[in-house]
Amino acid sequence: MSVKRKVLEAKTDQELEYYLQENNKFVPQASQFAYEILKLRGRIFTPEDTERITLMIEKKSEEDKIIIHENHKKAANLIYISATLGIVNMILFPDLPFSFFSIFVAIIVLGFMFGIAYMINKGSNGAKYILLVCMIFGIIYIPFILLTITRTPIVGIISLLQTALQVWAIVLLYQIPKNKSE
Repeated sequence: MSVKRKVLEAKTDQELEYYLQENNKFVPQASQFAYEILKLRGRIFTPEDTERITLMIEKKSEEDKIIIHENHKKAANLIYISATLGIVNMILFPDLPFSFFSIFVAIIVLGFMFGIAYMINKGSNGAKYILLVCMIFGIIYIPFILLTITRTPIVGIISLLQTALQVWAIVLLYQIPKNKSE
């Protein structure tokens, strides 16, 4: 979240003091700005106050950081590979009618997959739920994939590989510990 310094500069000294109290609800950047503004206005801080404020800001900054587990990276790479295989499948599938609508839907689906992979790569835990729901709906299409294997083996195998990669990504995402310290 971004804080505008000008907004804080319009506040009174007494209002800015709230930003420097322990366990305040403000983002670390707001506390830092409040400290700097009060110093510019002539407020003299004791070395103990300065150390307390600095430690508070550092602690809040550490708490606000998004921790990206190595499984986030692995799962995102698997989804990227799966989406790329989707592009290959579109090219190889002989029965695909190349209409504007089918191309539009394919672009939307691929964009969605690349978007999910991007969110996972950035450490989003909510993306795993979206991916799981999509996978549950995708299970409905497994009989169609198996039927495709009989007609176009390469396309069917790639589709099964995509499904396997996505399941593997979901497993990796659900193995990430909930606590930051683990």
